[in-house]
Amino acid sequence: MRKLSEKDILILKKMAPEIEGKSRIEYRSILPPVSMHFAEDAEDFQARLERLDGQELSYLAGRILDGSECLLCISPESAGIFIDMLEEKMPGEDAEKIRALYKSSTGYEA
Repeated sequence: MRKLSEKDILILKKMAPEIEGKSRIEYRSILPPVSMHFAEDAEDFQARLERLDGQELSYLAGRILDGSECLLCISPESAGIFIDMLEEKMPGEDAEKIRALYKSSTGYEA
């Protein structure tokens, strides 16, 4: 089971500042709790992603590619929002790999 690193927690708090006062953070990933528990809708999820800089998006992309962050655990709409933003802010191989991985794993175009 994955335990969030300090960097993970900083990114999570940036996307969901409402958890700042919690003494324990029991999530094992970043994107699923933000998309399912904190974001009110797809627009809110996108706004929360827009808080991240390129380095943080790249970090999340790396975690998706190494299997420690679950893109398959969020709705297809939220996954599409993440991938589109990744392609916009960080075009290149990682975004293409993640889109292909998502499609091969789910059958959905994100």
